[in-house]
Amino acid sequence: MSELITAELVDLDLSAETKDAAARSLAERMVAHGRVTDLEGFLADVAAREAQMPTGLDGGIGIPHCRSTHVTEPTLAFGRSASGIDFGAPDGPADLIFLIAAPAGGDADHLSILSTLARSLMDESFTGALRSATEPERTAALIRGDETAGEPAGEPSAQIPVPEKDARAEKAPEAEEAPVPDASPGTTAAPTEATAAPADTTAPAAAAEAPSEAAPAAAPFRIVAITSCPTGIAHTYMAAESLEKAGQAAGVEVSVETQGSAGFKRLDPQLVRDADGVIFAHDVEVREKERFAGKPTVDVGVKAGINRPAELIAEVRQKAERGEVSGPARAAAPMDKDAETGDGFATRLRKWLMTGVSYMVPFVAAGGLLIALAFAIGGYTINKAPSVAEHFVWTDSTSWAALLFQIGSVAFGFLVPVLAGFIAYGMADRPGLVPGFVGGAIALTINAGFLGGLIAGLIAGAVVMTIQRVAIPPVLRGIMPVVVIPLISSAIVGFLMFLVVGKPIAALQKGLTDWLSGLTGANAIILGALLGLMMCFDLGGPLNKVAYAFAVGGLANPNEGSLKVMAAVMAAGMVPPLAMALATTVRGRLFTKAERENGKAAWVLGASFITEGAIPFAAADPLRVIPSAMAGGAVTGALSMMFGCTLRAPHGGIFVVPLIGQPFLYLLAIAAGTGVSAALVILLKGLRRTPHTRAADSPADGEAEVTVAA
Repeated sequence: MSELITAELVDLDLSAETKDAAARSLAERMVAHGRVTDLEGFLADVAAREAQMPTGLDGGIGIPHCRSTHVTEPTLAFGRSASGIDFGAPDGPADLIFLIAAPAGGDADHLSILSTLARSLMDESFTGALRSATEPERTAALIRGDETAGEPAGEPSAQIPVPEKDARAEKAPEAEEAPVPDASPGTTAAPTEATAAPADTTAPAAAAEAPSEAAPAAAPFRIVAITSCPTGIAHTYMAAESLEKAGQAAGVEVSVETQGSAGFKRLDPQLVRDADGVIFAHDVEVREKERFAGKPTVDVGVKAGINRPAELIAEVRQKAERGEVSGPARAAAPMDKDAETGDGFATRLRKWLMTGVSYMVPFVAAGGLLIALAFAIGGYTINKAPSVAEHFVWTDSTSWAALLFQIGSVAFGFLVPVLAGFIAYGMADRPGLVPGFVGGAIALTINAGFLGGLIAGLIAGAVVMTIQRVAIPPVLRGIMPVVVIPLISSAIVGFLMFLVVGKPIAALQKGLTDWLSGLTGANAIILGALLGLMMCFDLGGPLNKVAYAFAVGGLANPNEGSLKVMAAVMAAGMVPPLAMALATTVRGRLFTKAERENGKAAWVLGASFITEGAIPFAAADPLRVIPSAMAGGAVTGALSMMFGCTLRAPHGGIFVVPLIGQPFLYLLAIAAGTGVSAALVILLKGLRRTPHTRAADSPADGEAEVTVAA
C-alpha cells in the first residue's frame, strides 16, 4: 500500500485563483503520480460533490473530496495558497487546500486515516505548522503523522495513528467503530474544576471525607450525536471532533456516532437511553433515527456541527430544561434513506415513482415474456382460448400456449397494483403497501390503467404520511401499523379513487390510448425520436424508466399504436451498449483497456436490451458518450415508428425478434442507430486526441493507448 501523501503531492505555492483551478492543479499531481486514471472524470466527480455542499471550512481550510472510480488508491494532495481561494466558507477564502481522493468502495483502513486527518484539522497547532512549513517533505510528513508540530524530523509521532489505534477506526467495511469520548462511557468527558486542581491544593475538610460519606456528585449532562455528510470522508469526522471538544469545554458528556462512508456502528443502546439530549449534525438522512425519539433534539446540517458546536450543546440543554422533546420518529421511507437534506419535492417525487417502477419491472419481464412465448407458439388468437383449468390437452401445443398466456396474463395483471403499492411504499414504508395495492386494484377496476395506478400510489403514500404525523396515545401505537393505518388509509384511498379522481383519470387514460392508436406519419416519427432520446439520456436512469414505463403501460390494453411504442422503446434502448461495443471494436485505440473489455460484454448486453451496459463508458466520458447515444437512439426510435414495427413483448432484445412486426426493418433501424452513435463517439473522441500523450496500458496489449484531455 502506497503512502497516503508524498512530497510530490504537495504544492506550497499553489497559484490557482478558483476552487476548480485548485482542484485541477492538485489532481494533475495525482495523475502524474499514478493515483488517478482519468483527470476529467475525476474532476467531474469532485465538482459533483462540491455541488452538493461547499467544502470550505472556517479557519481558512478547503477540503474538496470525493469517491471516484477513477482513483486507484486513497490519496491526499495538499496545496497552500498565498492569496486564498473561495471554497464557500463563512469566514472567507481558504489558504490550506486538501484534495482527498478515495476509490469507489475504498477500504476501511484508509478511510479511517482520512477521518483522522479530518480530526487533525481541528487542531490549531497542526494547521499552524502547515502554514509555516517550508519543505514539501516535512509537510507530507506532518499530514501523514510521521512528525507533529514543533517536533524534530525523524522522531516518530502519533499525529495520525494507524487505523487499529484510532478510536474511530473502521474494523470492517460493513461496520464503523462508534466514536467515544476520551473518558469511558458513563464518565464525565471533561474534568471539573475539582478534579483538575493540583493534588496539594488546600481544600475544605468536608471535601476530604470518604466518598461514601459525601453527597453524591451530580451526574453530567449526557448528549448523543449523529454526524454524517454525503461522502462520509471529512465533514462527518470533523463535526464529531468539534462536538466532542465543545462537550469537554462545557463539562458535558458527548458520545458521537459517525455514519460515514464505510457504514456505521450503532451507539450502545444504554447510552442512547441514558442521554439527556440529542444532536443531529447531518446532510444525509440519519439512519435508524427512531432510536432517538422522545428526547430533546437539535437537528442541523453537518457544517453547523463543525462551526458552532458550543451553541448546539447550549441549545439542546435549554430544550431539556424546558421539557421539549421530539415526537415519535418515523423510519425513513426506503427511497428517502439516502436522500440529501436539501432535496426538493421534485427530486423526492422522482425517487418515489422510481421505487414503484423498479418493483414493477420483474412482473413486466415475467408476465410479458410468457405472453410473448404464448403468441409465438399458439398464434395471436391464443388470447381467446378457454381457461386451461377447464380444458387442457397434454399433447396439444395450443393448450401449452394457452397455459403460458394465462399465467402471463395473471402476472401482467399485477402491474398496476404493484406500481401503486410500491410508490406508496417508497413514500411511507410498509404502512403504505396496503392502501397502495388497494388503490392500484381499483384503478384496474375502473379502467384507469397505468396513470390511475400512479396517482393511486401517490395518494396512498400521502394519506399514510399524514396519518403518521398525528399524535397517538401510547396505548394505541402497537396496533397502528397493523390495524388502524391500513383500515383508515384504504378507506380514504378507495373513496378518492372510486368517487373523486378515478373517472377523470380513466377518461385521460382512454384519450391517451386512442391517441396512440391514431398515431401516423410525422406524429409517430416525432414520438419515436422523443422516446429514443429519453431511453438514451440516462441509460437506465429515471428518464429511461419513464419512457419504458410509458411503453409497458400501453401493453395492458394493447392496440396498434401502443405496440409500435413498445417496439420503438426497446429498439432505442438497445443502441447505446451496441454502439459502444462497435466503437471499441472499430477504434480500440480511443478507449482504455478496461473499456475495450467492457465493449466485449456490451455486445451481449445491448442485444439483450440492457441499456445499462453503456454506463461504464458514459461515466468515464459523459460529454461525448451520452450525446452520441442520444443521437443514435433518436434515429432508431424514429425509424422504428416510420417502418410501423410492433412488439408484444416488453423485454428480450433480439431474442424476441420472431414476435416483432416487420422484423427485418426493425433490425435495420437498430443497426442504423448503432452506426450513428458509434460514428459520433469515435469522431468526438478522435477530436480530443493529443499526439504526445499515451495511456498507461499494458505492453502486452500490442497497441498504444491515447490519453485524452477534455
